[in-house]
Amino acid sequence: MEGSKTHSSESMPGDLSEALKEATKEVHEQAESTEFMKNFQRGQVSLQEFKMVLTSLYYIYSALEEEIERNKDHPAYIPVYFPAELHRKTALQEDLEYFYGPLWREEISCPESTQKYVNRLHYVGQHEPELLVAHAYTRYLGDLSGGQVLKKIAQKALHLPNTGEGLEFFTFEGVSNATKFKQLYRSRMNSIEMDPATKKRVLEEAKRAFLLNIQVFDELQKLVSQCHENGHPAQHKPELRTRGTSGAHEHGPAPVKEGEKTLMKHTGMLPSTPLVRWILVVSFLVTTVAVGLFAM
Repeated sequence: MEGSKTHSSESMPGDLSEALKEATKEVHEQAESTEFMKNFQRGQVSLQEFKMVLTSLYYIYSALEEEIERNKDHPAYIPVYFPAELHRKTALQEDLEYFYGPLWREEISCPESTQKYVNRLHYVGQHEPELLVAHAYTRYLGDLSGGQVLKKIAQKALHLPNTGEGLEFFTFEGVSNATKFKQLYRSRMNSIEMDPATKKRVLEEAKRAFLLNIQVFDELQKLVSQCHENGHPAQHKPELRTRGTSGAHEHGPAPVKEGEKTLMKHTGMLPSTPLVRWILVVSFLVTTVAVGLFAM
């Protein structure tokens, strides 16, 4: 067994970025082995579902970036502090206002599985900030990789404007060349001074970040099964409004516009209830974004 441990230690890449990629291969495969990702890649996503996905991401990135700002001067994070290039909270706020209107904060809520992720981010930032780099790496470099594929799919499936409205989350105005920036980011991360014990903890935290995403999927899949068994959806939030040119619809659902009728054609293979469709999309979007890390 000692020989096995020595071989494992010798085979572990010296660079932190490569070690992270190697350590998370298994959880990546778990996330990839779902049919939800394939559905999204086929363009089977509705406007309502996409709005709910953005909501979940908003809570995650709000927590992540709050803790990044708290620890921006920490030796284990200084080299990879790129707020102008990477931070997503402001972009998500713009997207949510575009879809929900100026009162979007009153329309959204944080699902339980997302809240668990949020809680972990706050714990790490406040008690183990040296692990924060694992969460930043898996999220931001995933956004710059697989997230760009999602942008094209969403824009086409939802008939969103070519000018980028509703897709600010996927738009990195501060990054002119994603490939070169990711190389810079990995290089900066590899420069962080870290003893072997801390490095091991960072690798474990990266796997935890993937597992948090998978747990979101598992919980949502259970909700889907329960809805099918009961014959009706569980109520999470009232039907959310679609932003229209004449203002928000305060007393009932917005009328279906021609563009939304077209969107329905892309969701024919999905369950008809908004909550169930949202559950599916959140699931495979989470897994797809996670997989983006490996497309670098």
